Amino acid sequence: MGRIGGAVRTAVCGTALMLLTLQGTSMAAESGGMRHGDHAGVKTGDSGGTKPGMHDTETGEKIFSGKVGPWMVEARLVDMKAQLERSGVSARTAARFAGKRHLMLFLADPATGKPPAGVAGKVVVTGPDKASSSIVTLIPMGSHIGVDVDMPTPGKYTFKAEIESGTKKGSATFPWRLK
Repeated sequence: MGRIGGAVRTAVCGTALMLLTLQGTSMAAESGGMRHGDHAGVKTGDSGGTKPGMHDTETGEKIFSGKVGPWMVEARLVDMKAQLERSGVSARTAARFAGKRHLMLFLADPATGKPPAGVAGKVVVTGPDKASSSIVTLIPMGSHIGVDVDMPTPGKYTFKAEIESGTKKGSATFPWRLK
């Protein structure tokens, strides 16, 4: 019974994290802030005002930006434990999310800047030991498709994303180093 309770707490905290992330994205859009696909005035490599190595608490750390099939894609990782700590959740609850990241992929049509409809996909995550990998399904979550991934060990991770929408498909492989 204690195991079920822990799973429920994990699900509730994960949902709360997602709601906090989506709320921040939604508030930025409503207030006329920058939306995904609205890159006016942003230079390539511009960190949006954050210093190199710093993380945007609302949208995580950018780990990839480029073309995937017919779309422009930006991939970001949110450190779930750190996000929960910043939101005021108890240290004990936040500690349950150590090693977990939320992977977000924001897609946009390069001609219109609008996100495609009916997007689906999967990501193969390979860890530093290269012997273990996991395949995770990307889930539509408002302005992005995403999934929670376990990244417990420092080192180089490789993400291979395969995305599709209707008859259009694309894939990309990109690395990221967990320090």
